[in-house]
Amino acid sequence: MTTDFYRIKRLPPYVFEEVNRLKAAARAKGEDIIDFGMGNPDMDTPPHIIEKMVETVKAPRTNRYSASRGIPGLRKAQANYYERRFGVSLNPDTQVVATLGSKEGFANIAQAITAPGDVILVPNPTYPIHQFGFIISGGVIRDLLAEPGEQFMRHLDSAMRHSVPKPLALILNFPSNPTARVADLDFYREVVNYARRHDLILLSDVAYAEIYFDGNPPPSILQVPGAMDVAVEFSSLSKTYAMPGWRMGFAVGNERLIAALARVKSYLDYGAYTPIQVASAAALNGPQECVDEIRQIYKDRRDVLVESISRAGFEIPSPPATMFAWAPVPEPFREIGSLGFSKLLLEKAGVAVSPGLGFGEYGEGFVRLALVENEQRIRQAARNIKKFMSEAETHLHNVLPLR
Repeated sequence: MTTDFYRIKRLPPYVFEEVNRLKAAARAKGEDIIDFGMGNPDMDTPPHIIEKMVETVKAPRTNRYSASRGIPGLRKAQANYYERRFGVSLNPDTQVVATLGSKEGFANIAQAITAPGDVILVPNPTYPIHQFGFIISGGVIRDLLAEPGEQFMRHLDSAMRHSVPKPLALILNFPSNPTARVADLDFYREVVNYARRHDLILLSDVAYAEIYFDGNPPPSILQVPGAMDVAVEFSSLSKTYAMPGWRMGFAVGNERLIAALARVKSYLDYGAYTPIQVASAAALNGPQECVDEIRQIYKDRRDVLVESISRAGFEIPSPPATMFAWAPVPEPFREIGSLGFSKLLLEKAGVAVSPGLGFGEYGEGFVRLALVENEQRIRQAARNIKKFMSEAETHLHNVLPLR
């Protein structure tokens, strides 16, 4: 069998794979790698959520097939969360679907709405599924500036006027992975009004809506009057409740789009394991002090990371939200790019970061650092980086061609 498969051919090389391979090789040799690469929360899931999971597993009927769109109690819990947090009323029967994490939700909404050749407007840089879900589904990606504001709207209008066929959907992601940028309701109002005028679907990713540090809680696009006509929003329990491996997320919003997503899902899965869904409802309905505690841990780590690593000579801008910092490659290393810098930092300092190029071509020149190591490990990374930066000329001499 020598034929290349059509959908596989459409996928570009996975930039992170080269760093991941080096990381695995270093660990296999017994090296200690301080890993800021993958956004994989390291905190314990709150006890009351685990206890509900254990309790539910013991009920025999919960080991049967579950509900693809989510059990009623879980969908109702998510609707109550939106009412409590955003003041948005949702019908849990028609406007809420439980997904296997927000990533699966994006992949399946792409399958549900995309015809071959459809144009999808995607921020760049962005979380890879925002692009690849639609590429796999046969869509054509057109990149937009990832920053909210007037320039974004100018780029959006230009893309709408010059794309053939007319774009089908626009992806939004605030707070942003990887840039940590946030958007306000004024920005969302402008986007919603534009989308309604131009019959443009809006797909908003708010997986980090509860991980914020400096100011007001990030809003939902569904708070804007008329947004329900054009928008679906995706969220996840992974970061909010330290539940990444549980794979529980949601899509909420426009009934027609939710129905399309639910129909595709009904052909592909039976939903998450019922005890996971019951425990997820307990997370949403139960005490929320754990969310405040998780947020504070990320804030403390952010402050230590920004202060200690910046002092080591690698300037880290302070992110206002998310569990990530988005930092420019230090000036001496810009010639080798984000991938070259990430590999060198791993090999010479034992510190893993994600190259910005992996989030889109406009991510070049940056790296992403995830707040998934404790404060002691962050300070150790800063010491390693300080030594690495002091030897920059030697490291570059060994990797750059003679000039």
